[in-house]
Parts: sequence; structure tokens; C-alpha cells
Amino acid sequence: MKRTIKALMDLANLRQFFIAFFISMIALNLYFYFYMPMLLWNLVLTAPPLLVGLYDVTQTSHTILRNFPIIGHFRYVLEAIRPEINQYFIESNQDGKPFSRELRSLIYQRSKRVLDTIPFGTQDDVYATGYEWITHSFAPKHFSAQQLRIMVGGDECKHKYNASIMNISAMSYGALSTNAIRALNGGAKDGNFAHNTGEGGISPYHLENGGDLIWQIGTGYFGCRNRDGTFNGDLFKEGAQRPEVKMIELKLSQGAKPGHGGILPKEKVTREIADIRKIVMGEDVLSPPGHSAFSTPIELCLFIQKMRELSGGKPVGFKFCLGKRYEFISVCKAMIETGILPDYIAVDAGEGGTGAAPAEFSNSVGFPGIDGQLFVHNALIGFGLRRRIRLIASGRLVTGFHVIKRLALGADMVYSARAMMMAMGCIQALRCNNNTCPTGIATQDKRLVAGLVPSIKRDRVKNYHAETMKSTAELLGAIGLNELNQLRPFHIIRRASPQRHYTYDELFEFIPDGSLLGPNVPSSFKFYLEGTKASSFDRNA
Repeated sequence: MKRTIKALMDLANLRQFFIAFFISMIALNLYFYFYMPMLLWNLVLTAPPLLVGLYDVTQTSHTILRNFPIIGHFRYVLEAIRPEINQYFIESNQDGKPFSRELRSLIYQRSKRVLDTIPFGTQDDVYATGYEWITHSFAPKHFSAQQLRIMVGGDECKHKYNASIMNISAMSYGALSTNAIRALNGGAKDGNFAHNTGEGGISPYHLENGGDLIWQIGTGYFGCRNRDGTFNGDLFKEGAQRPEVKMIELKLSQGAKPGHGGILPKEKVTREIADIRKIVMGEDVLSPPGHSAFSTPIELCLFIQKMRELSGGKPVGFKFCLGKRYEFISVCKAMIETGILPDYIAVDAGEGGTGAAPAEFSNSVGFPGIDGQLFVHNALIGFGLRRRIRLIASGRLVTGFHVIKRLALGADMVYSARAMMMAMGCIQALRCNNNTCPTGIATQDKRLVAGLVPSIKRDRVKNYHAETMKSTAELLGAIGLNELNQLRPFHIIRRASPQRHYTYDELFEFIPDGSLLGPNVPSSFKFYLEGTKASSFDRNA
């Protein structure tokens, strides 16, 4: 069954085939009408599927039906047989870690602004280990979604950015299609939030709608590189000073494949993509595992300062997935020694997604999101740096409750990637890495891309963001808060066993401000402080 469905997904020219077939059948029936009227009875058999197929290829709301007329309806039939069919696909795709049916339904409902309430109460086992909930108040408040914004930019920034607390995570043009980029950026423009370009550079499709951009610079320096792959300051300055670019993000590592570098299969590399990235065609595009522009924590800080100056004073931060904890301590020491601070730090999660990654890296490398975020938050607190640096959390964040959990644990903002893709119509077909994505999102096949209509999907992206922010605001109001900065770890509770539950401040350690600068260092950090220095990422170097 699974092989049959995948074979149908590979019929990338099915839409064109149907159009040709439709025209042929019209011509054939006209021939029957004029020359062989006794055969007109075949209209009874051919007219219904032809009319259904004609509707499919002309409607703009459902990409699957546009790309796969008639047979695309079988997907909706299978979805209606719940939960057996959905469970089959989830169990068959464990390596892809697909979202549950409930989360997928929630994203689709919010993107289309249809009813997203549920009947019959709590869907989870409230006594199961790991179940979490919010402590609501006797005196709930009205909390407006308009309050869910935060200013990014330190004292050295000339162009601070008033950001939404939820923005589109990094997904490059090349990994995603032209129409997917158009839809994401259009949704960001309409909803007044930011769109991270991913490390693939700024394409014309990032600029068409004028949505706010976070320009990500990875180890390959795509869009601002010399022929030998090193950083080109002049090209960076040209891109960074575009009015659409609101923040700059230096990517050190990615949660889905930390320490590996990005992968764009050669099947996805078009002439346009090669020109945008400043690369050659005919080869897989493999980003180096590490940066060539710096090799020590101090050099990292100096490079951040260089990027801020070249950008004209825009906020500059870096993104990474936590690995060796003492390395981040070295970076904190470099910040103190140089006085150069990033405007924000984005902590990616080991459970984060990607279009292509080796299975071992995806499944077995990098700290999970909450663990990584807590260590970074505590380290910045301990060095007295946290109040001057914004913290962004990333990794499978979908609902308002997901957002609040990360904010309660110290984040200022969150990134969302997978949910934004699903708002555009991603069905988790797990075809991202072979250029045959049936929804036209993660492919460069023009026949499939044509099925995705940006004017429709940008509205879905905007709706999903707006409804999730509305849900976040309602939950904050239920807690009884007036301001976002009043959210605390004790507002979230997790069940540890059927008999016990704990608040987040009981479960997790939160060290005192400045405690890593004095004599009374928390015991949990002593090992990581010893032997680390600002001049090297190596311990005891």
C-alpha cells in the first residue's frame, strides 16, 4: 500500500497528463457528437471524473489535488479513516518523526481559520508521566496578542528590531521551492513577523513581498562568499544593508545535524540557485562543518562585531545546537573579555527537523531543546549577560502552550519551521530530500511547484501565526498575567509519576544572577568553568 502511494506521488507530470487527457476526451466526444452519435453514451462514464479532474486542476486551495487530479482525493479518503490509517503511516515513518494527528489537525485548522475546538475534554492521560499543564488563576486577565512583541538590539545597534515572539525558522531557498518562499515571506509580511532566510542566501523570492527578513549566514557563506568559499565582506555588506533585512544570524550549527553542515542535493541545484549561492552546478552542495572566518571564542566575538558594523548597526546574533557545554562557557568568557555581545542567541534543538541529514546525526547528536536552552540561559545569567542578550528557542514548537513553556524556561522568542510548512500544506510525505515533494514545498520540480499557489498559502501562514499568538495570549491571560515578563517557571507543572508532579522551578535548576563571576560558583557549573578560557574552544588548552 505504501509503495503504491509513493509510486503515485512520483507521477510529477500527472497534472499535465490530465489536462492533455481532458482536451483529448473533449475532442473525442465532439467527434462522436457529429459523426457517431450512437456512442455518446460514453459521456455517462467519462463526464463525472473529467469534471472532478477539471475542478482539481483549476482550484487553488489544495496543492495535492492540483498536482494529482482525481487520485489526490484518495488522500482525503484515507485521512477520514481514523485513527487506523494515520497510525499506519506514523509507525511506517518513525525516522521522520511526524507530528501526531492532533497537532497536524490543529495546524491545518488554524491556517484555514476553521473551528479548532475539541469535544469530550482532555485528549491526553492526565496521570501519565510527562503530562504538563498551566497553573491558571482565580483572577484571569485579558492579555492582547499585540503585546507579544519584543525589542531586539543592544546598545551598539542603530537599527533595533521590534520582533514578534514567534517567527519563521531557517529554511533556505533551494531546500524549499520558489512558491514556498513566496508564501512564507508573504505570510510574514501580512502578519508582521519575521522570515529567516536559512543559510542559502537572499533570493528574489525573499524580496518580492517585502516581508521582514532574518538573514542567516552559515559555514558556506552563501550569498557573501569568495570563489574559495571564504567570507566576502563587500557582498555581505550589500545584502545586510537591504531594508528588508532586519536581523543577521550567524549559524554555527543546526539541531537536526549539528557538526555536519548543510546539505542540498545536486538534483535541487538550478542555475538560479547556483548564482544566488555563488556555487557551481552539478555537485551536492555541502556546507563545511565549521567556519573559516574564526577559530576561537574571541575571534567569534570580533566577527560578530564586524558583521554588525558592515550591516550598518543591525542586530546580529548566532544560532547553535548545544554540544560541549564548556565551549559555550568559553564564548561567555570571550564576551566579557572583549565587551562584544551578540544581540541575540538562538538555541536550536537536537530534535529539530531538516530536509536532508544523516540518520545518526539527526537521531543521536546535539542537546534536546529544553536542556540546551536551560544551560545557555543559566550560563548567561551566571555571567551577568542575560539581560543584555535575547534568547530564541527552536525545535518542534507548534502550539501556544509550546511557546509558553519555552518562555517560562527563559526564552524571549521562538522559531517555528515545521508548523509553518504544514500551514502551507505539507503532508509529511518525507520526500524532502529527493526533489519529489508532492505539495510543491520542498522541491525544485517546476511541475510540482506550480501546484502551490502563493497567494492562497501566504494567507494560511499568516492565519496560523495569528491564531497561535491569539492562543498564547489567552493562556497568559488565564494565568492572570498583565505582562509577558511576569511569566515564571512555577506557572508550568509536569507529572513525574502517577503520584507526583512538580513545577518547572522544582524540576530544573536556575542559578543566581552573576553567580559564575564570584567565589560561590554553583556545583553544577564548576566542571565547565575549570580549564576554559576566552582564547580557545578547547578545555585546558
